[in-house]
Amino acid sequence: MELRQLKYFLKVAETLNFSEAAKALYVTQSTLSQQVKQLEQEFGTQLLTRTSHSVSLTEAGYELVPYARKTIDSANLCKTLVADLSNLRSGTLNIGVTYTFSPILNETLFSFMKLYPHIKLNIFYKPMAELMKMLLNGELDFVLAFRPSQHVEGIESHVLFQNSLVAVVGDGHPLANASSVTPEILAGYDMALPAIGLQARNAFDRIVAPAQREWRIRIELNEVHILLDLIRGGKMATVLAEATIHNARQVKSIPIAVDGTEMDGCVHTLRGAYRKHSMLTFIKMLSESIAVRERRNAWL
Repeated sequence: MELRQLKYFLKVAETLNFSEAAKALYVTQSTLSQQVKQLEQEFGTQLLTRTSHSVSLTEAGYELVPYARKTIDSANLCKTLVADLSNLRSGTLNIGVTYTFSPILNETLFSFMKLYPHIKLNIFYKPMAELMKMLLNGELDFVLAFRPSQHVEGIESHVLFQNSLVAVVGDGHPLANASSVTPEILAGYDMALPAIGLQARNAFDRIVAPAQREWRIRIELNEVHILLDLIRGGKMATVLAEATIHNARQVKSIPIAVDGTEMDGCVHTLRGAYRKHSMLTFIKMLSESIAVRERRNAWL
């Protein structure tokens, strides 16, 4: 059964005249008659009673009309929906974001919502491990996070920008004017660190673990904005990806003089999955945003 055959049948049922129906459909009367006959053969029953002077619906034809109309309407709705999705007039986009990426995401969020007001955005802020599970389960369209230290099977990582782990202190901290800092120097100050499991903390633990020194950790938390407030208002230091403090005031970033501080900011997608038009558009806007371009330029 073809949609075209149902469409032809409905037009004949509406006009009860093959000649008028053929003109309305811009086909020949013989083509129309042939298509309706093929539909009858597929159903194994007569749908129309034809005489030399009139056309009428059989009982089967009468019963078929509402279902055929519903099928055609659904098909037209599908076409409209796909066209709307392609033109970003409808749809939903599910984005996973680590806390570190929050500051560089805002610009693109506001721009995208302004340009495409009919696309619903669902934003999930979680640790990377949770977001990767959601991505693998098909709950997210893509994830914005740094490249994981270990490869995740089934996930592709596309680099947006290069970044690094840095020490972060308030303007009034003794290290505020330092050009770089070693782990040995940092160990002499009170620390407010991201919670275990967050990417910046994972990177920090990985690069300082060989030294096995005692750290003066006063607090650990998974809320970056509160962490930065603590740094601004006190004498503690922290470690974060440099992108985290994009546009942050009253704080300074200091390079850590140790190998392994590089962190690639990435878009993570499910390998082989369908790429929504809205997703591709959002990622393009993000890659061209001021926040991301600044991160790229910092490495040139």
